[in-house]
Amino acid sequence: MGWLGWIIVGAIAGWASGYALKRDTKFDVGDVLVGIGGAIVGPILFYLVGFRAIGLVAELVVAFVGAILVTIVWEKYLR
Repeated sequence: MGWLGWIIVGAIAGWASGYALKRDTKFDVGDVLVGIGGAIVGPILFYLVGFRAIGLVAELVVAFVGAILVTIVWEKYLR
């Protein structure tokens, strides 16, 4: 998947993670950046445990999980 694809997947994952964590999300730049961070961190973590995402749905799930983890770390430790 190209860079534009990862940005789109990350944006969707960031928006969805905001709702999953019951934050007031308005699909702003912060959500997109968290989602892109999740789209980067998620596959790395899943690869370390032996899972490789193949297909758009699996990549969305991995990016979503990564975005949730990035959001939790951001809110707990970096804010």
